[in-house]
Parts: sequence; structure tokens; C-alpha cells
Amino acid sequence: MTQTAENRVLIFDTTLRDGEQSPGATMSHAEKMEIAEMLDDMGVDIIEAGFPIASEGDFKAVSEIADRSKNAVICGLARANFKDIDRCWEAVRNAERPRIHTFIGTSPLHRAIPNLNQDEMADRIHDTVTHARNLCDNVQWSPMDATRTEWDYLCRVIEIAIKAGATTINIPDTVGYTAPRESADLIRRLIETVPGADEIVFATHCHNDLGMATANSLAAVEAGARQIECTINGLGERAGNTALEEVVMAMKVRNDIMPFTTGIDSRKIMNISRRVATVSGFPVQYNKAIVGKNAFAHESGIHQDGMLKNAETFEIMRPEDVGLSETNLVLGKHSGRAALRAKLNELGFELGDNQLKDVFVRFKALADRKKEVYEDDLLALMRESSLDAANDRIQVKFLRVICGTEAPQSADLILSIDGNEKRVTAQGDGPVDATFNAVTALFPHEAKLQLYQVHAVTEGTDAQATVSVRMEENGNIATGQAADTDTVVASAKAYVAALNRLLVRRQNSGAGEDTKAVSYKDATV
Repeated sequence: MTQTAENRVLIFDTTLRDGEQSPGATMSHAEKMEIAEMLDDMGVDIIEAGFPIASEGDFKAVSEIADRSKNAVICGLARANFKDIDRCWEAVRNAERPRIHTFIGTSPLHRAIPNLNQDEMADRIHDTVTHARNLCDNVQWSPMDATRTEWDYLCRVIEIAIKAGATTINIPDTVGYTAPRESADLIRRLIETVPGADEIVFATHCHNDLGMATANSLAAVEAGARQIECTINGLGERAGNTALEEVVMAMKVRNDIMPFTTGIDSRKIMNISRRVATVSGFPVQYNKAIVGKNAFAHESGIHQDGMLKNAETFEIMRPEDVGLSETNLVLGKHSGRAALRAKLNELGFELGDNQLKDVFVRFKALADRKKEVYEDDLLALMRESSLDAANDRIQVKFLRVICGTEAPQSADLILSIDGNEKRVTAQGDGPVDATFNAVTALFPHEAKLQLYQVHAVTEGTDAQATVSVRMEENGNIATGQAADTDTVVASAKAYVAALNRLLVRRQNSGAGEDTKAVSYKDATV
């Protein structure tokens, strides 16, 4: 089949909206700006930048992303009411290419929430889509829980939305309920049945509750959908969303049976995957397709022998196709700034002189503790640098632990709190528990530890440990990450990082700037 414009699939990234709904994945304003810029740079067609009505913080983030955007359409989400839609338009209107995305739940279960009958909901869809189109010529409409909506009613409301001016109709599998054959059949039948369907773009939005989000999205494309809604690393609530890297590389590698194209520069996938993992606090599982640590690793003797003879024996794509270096250059304490800059550039980090100076100091300190510094060590170092905010209220200054089979498990800790150093010795059930107890003694809080996770960055007894900590306080969830050759030190830094984020949430909550004034459950498309 000849590739034509009809085979161009639009990539709609919702990492900053649906992805951020994952408990604990909330990003700071600066992190959202950075991710949006990376998405724009890699060729994403539409960036769903947030849910402007949710909070003042969300509104500001969407507005600034709209102001900064260079190529992508900038989209905001709005429920089916005039207030949401007006706020959304206010946030995206300065983008070169703005879009309003409005939605309402159309399945029997979702119609019961606002207590609307079919006719009342149909009227609301007509009025709200018409209102959105009067503001913006690029309007997307979604019937939430479409895959569990009655067929006749789904056709009816889609026709209403098209006649009211929607230019994109998104078909969400909101709870990850459908299967590939159903996904394809639904799109195909809608295109064949609904009047005006041939004049708009159909999109697919799949959740991964049954592990079929990527398959369902690709099946929908084969049936005629020309927009895939997805997130980096498949980030999203519950089991996540369709993973951008999976659908993009599936269409690229299997272009023989899926003759579709995207505008994505796949060489930038690995870098943004790592960055999203860092700012969200959600590490990528080792065996994750495309971007997992083991995606291009081969340990089996048969596999290694085949790879040495011909890489295509066990690799269906090249590591460099997704931005992964072919070689793992080892640096050491004798390496200079030029070598460090070159390696960081290769990994996707372009640093100014002042940034390089700071990272070089950290690199030298790490090299003094390790014989060899690998790529993964540098990535952990960059994560640590990005998370090390100079204005954090709490900072770890000193930590010494005593542990063993006979000695008491204790931690001697010095924290800087609002510029004042405080010291305490605390005991616990092991060195990490003692350290966390020491932090709580110096900075009392009611936050509950939800997750404590450790993994080694590289091999060997001198490997850095990356620690992830997730904490909850009064409904606010925050994640902290840190890396160090000392696991307990990394644990302390990660715990303190999570506390600092909770403090920001607490402060913003008091100021009314960053709280979710509208429940994100209402924004689940």
C-alpha cells in the first residue's frame, strides 16, 4: 500500500493531563514546562497540557505552555459546561494552534452521575460543543466510556457533536474494557454509519487495565482512526494509558503490515522517557517494551551468540532508533569536562557552562567513590541534580547509621530546616527505619509512607542505589527520588525530597494556587 496523507496518524500526548492523574505523579510547574518543550521538540502533534478549571496552578501551566508552543497544537480539557469551556479557552487561546477538548460520560453508568436522561444529555452535548466551536475552530469531543455506551445512542450523540462543530471525535475506552477486535469494529462501524464521519478525524483513547491498550489503539487505526491518544511510558491512572513509544515504534518496525506514519522523531524517545520517569517518580519497569532497561539486553548464551554474529537475529529495531547509545562509554576520576560534556550530550543533556561546572563537581565526587562511572550512573546523577532544589526547606547535611546483628539500629542525622541546622539520634527497626524516624523527630509531620523502593543503578557492590519514596498527607501525594552509593543516604534524601514536595502542596493549598479544586475523577476521559 502506498503511504499517503491518509495514512498519517496524529499523536496526541496526554502525559501532562491524563498521565499526571496517577497518584503521586503530580509535576511541578517547571517540570511541566520542560516536558511540554520536549514533547513539542520530538514532533508530537497535539499536547493536552492540562485541565485548566481544576486549579489556578493547572490554568497557569496550560497558559504558559500555550504561550511557549512552537509546533504542536495545545489542547486543554473541559467538562460539558460553559464555565469549564470558557476557562479552557482562556488558557489555550494564545497558542499558535489552540484546541478545546470537551467531554461527557455517555454510558448508562456515567449518565446516572449527573442524573440526565438520553435527551437531556443530547441537548447538553449540542449546546456545549456549539459553545466551544464559537470560541475555537479546533474542537475535540469525547463520549466518556464510549465502549460501554449503547450503540444507537453513541451514534446519535456523535452525529450531534459533529453537526455542532466538533472537528475530532475521540472514542475513549475509559476503563480499559474493550479488546482489539471490538476496538476496530467500533471505529469501522462509526465511520460507516454516522453522517459526517468522513469529514472529521476519529481518535482512540485506550486504558491498559487488561494490558491491551497498545493493541486496541493500533486496531482502531487499522479501522480508520487517525489520532492516537497516549502518554510517555504509558503513564496514567490505574494501569495507565497507551504508551506513546509502543505505538510509534510498532508502526515504524511493522510498517509492512501497518503502513502508517507519524511525525515523531523516535531518536528522542529514550531521553523523554527517562525524564518523565524522573519528574513523575514512576520508574520504568526493566522489561518495559522499547524503553525498559532490558529492552536491548541479552543474557542468554544463545541470544548473545546470535547477536554477535548478526544483531538482527534477536533485535527487531536498533537501539539508536529510540535514542539509546550503541556503546556504554565508561568514565572515571581522570576524565575531564570535555569527556563528561560529550557523554551527557550523547545522552540528551545539553548543559550550559555553569550547569556543567556543578555536575562536574558531583561527577568527580562520585568517581572518587566508584572505580567506573557508567551511563546509568550519569543518568542518576542528572536526576539528582534536577531534583536538588536550592530553595528546599529541608536538606540532608549529615547522616551516620549504626546497624548489625548486635548493635542497636540507630541514625545520627543533621538536617537543615529553613536554614537552621538541627541534629538528633533516633532508633528504628533497621537503618532506614531509624533514619526516617530521625527525620520525623527533627521535622514532625503526619505524612504516611506509601511506597519505599530501591534498585541498583549498575552492577557491583559499589553501584549507586536509586530510591523512590511516595508519601501521602491529607489527600496530597508526593514522590521523592535520590541516588547515592550509600543506600541509606539515598533513602534519607528521597524521603526528604518527598517531604519538600508535600510542603509545596501544603503551601499552595493554603494559597489556593495548586489544589485540585475540581476532582480529577471528573476529568477521566
